[in-house]
Amino acid sequence: MKDILVAFGRASRSLMRRDIFWHLLWPGLLAVVIWAVAAVMLWAPVTEGLYAWVSGWTFISGWLAASETTAAIVLVLIQITTALLIVPLVYLTAAMLVATIALPLMLEKVARTDYADLEQRRGGSNLGSAWNSILAGVLFLIALVVSLPFWLIPGAGLLISVTLTGWLNQRAFGYDALMFHADRSELQRLREDWRPQMLLLGGGAALLAYVPVINLVAPAYAGLAFVHYMLETLRRHRLKYGVTVLDADPGAESRKLP
Repeated sequence: MKDILVAFGRASRSLMRRDIFWHLLWPGLLAVVIWAVAAVMLWAPVTEGLYAWVSGWTFISGWLAASETTAAIVLVLIQITTALLIVPLVYLTAAMLVATIALPLMLEKVARTDYADLEQRRGGSNLGSAWNSILAGVLFLIALVVSLPFWLIPGAGLLISVTLTGWLNQRAFGYDALMFHADRSELQRLREDWRPQMLLLGGGAALLAYVPVINLVAPAYAGLAFVHYMLETLRRHRLKYGVTVLDADPGAESRKLP
């Protein structure tokens, strides 16, 4: 837990740099604009379509037909659910922009000043990052659609959203944070061994998506926190297993310290 708080602290320090702050801001702003336009254009057909879908459920259709009050309550719940759904969709869009464009640029700047002692072994690539982000986004959307009936339960939508967003963070940003510095085996091993901690870090960052104003930079801030957390984890991993932190041979994976 301490290491996660340290990562958030270092990310907060990094975002104050002028060469970093713009990359924190633009993905969230662009995602908000995209989904604000979509919400204005699609609000009525989406809410009406969801109401028609719910009305077709056998166990609830009778209640809706028998009581106007019940129908009105269900409509309000659907409208609240639709509004809540916009938040993870905005976050997903911003996270994809961060993972594919902004984070590699921030990673290069942060690593140059804070992790210059770490050898870059290039176990990942920009193409791998793009594929990983697309796959994470598709799985996120599938889980979001499957979970839709549970969003009508008060409070469940927020819990589901935070859980899925936390998973998205660790899946997308865990790869990007390590792709330049870790070799292939380190990239795979660290993401497997530290998945619980990554999920906790991702979930903590996901909560920021529901804080006004801060939510504009939440996806990029999450990516920046993952950069600090995973690079520090990589540094400790190499020291623990007797691997040189900075090696002249980029192909070496297990050079021992004297």
